[in-house]
Amino acid sequence: MPILGIGVDLVHVPRIVSLLSRRTPEKFAAKILSPQEYQQWQDIDASNPQRVRFLAVRWCVKESAYKAMYPIVRPTWKEITYSSFGSAGQKPRIEYHPISPDLAKKIGQKHVSVSHDGDYVYSTVLIEEPIHIEID
Repeated sequence: MPILGIGVDLVHVPRIVSLLSRRTPEKFAAKILSPQEYQQWQDIDASNPQRVRFLAVRWCVKESAYKAMYPIVRPTWKEITYSSFGSAGQKPRIEYHPISPDLAKKIGQKHVSVSHDGDYVYSTVLIEEPIHIEID
């Protein structure tokens, strides 16, 4: 399958901490997280440092996804949802739910990889071209 785009991003976690100090964490989370992600974030105890990492990972993945999809589509923060490893051993994935269903047809399979170590989060997103089936 031909590749539509590849996007990468690197986030310095203290930068997210700094952003959170300038506005309420809830306001920041509501701006960048999809409804499903926002619910997951709210379920993390407010004193848990994983809460900041959760936001950093989503920021990083969404930046990578935007870079991989642009200029074919220009997704918003909330149109992309990242899911990490599932309970059934599923690999991480991203979902694209645009406001206009026609935009989803412009994007094929989506692949994501995330790595984090200490103060850094790195992500790569690869987007394939959609499959076009011609009927004779």
